[in-house]
Amino acid sequence: MKIDLPALALAPGMPRDVDGPVFREPWEAQAFAMTLALHERGLFTWVEWAEALATQITAALAAGDPDAGDTYYRHWLAALEGLVARKGASSGDELARYRHAWDHAADRTPHGQAIELRGEDFRG
Repeated sequence: MKIDLPALALAPGMPRDVDGPVFREPWEAQAFAMTLALHERGLFTWVEWAEALATQITAALAAGDPDAGDTYYRHWLAALEGLVARKGASSGDELARYRHAWDHAADRTPHGQAIELRGEDFRG
């Protein structure tokens, strides 16, 4: 199945400028790219993805998210993590372990430098 990027670019809530979707941070572009790659590999259909993202955004709005556009990719990433776990490609525990390691690595990395995961990031 070919991805309809123009239609995807019109997703409600997706940050955009006059030229189309924009990413405020590199991780947002990476989350977007991971979603496309996992779809292309057949992990989930676009219908499954749309449902997962809509469910995540609806839950966030119900919990008081102001929907100012600055949290869209946080919802995107949470929806992706949930779908990956539900499909059995990873577990919630494994995703949390990597999230913690990434946070640890980011904390020790000077601003402006690339974040690099090390074995020590996975401990305590």
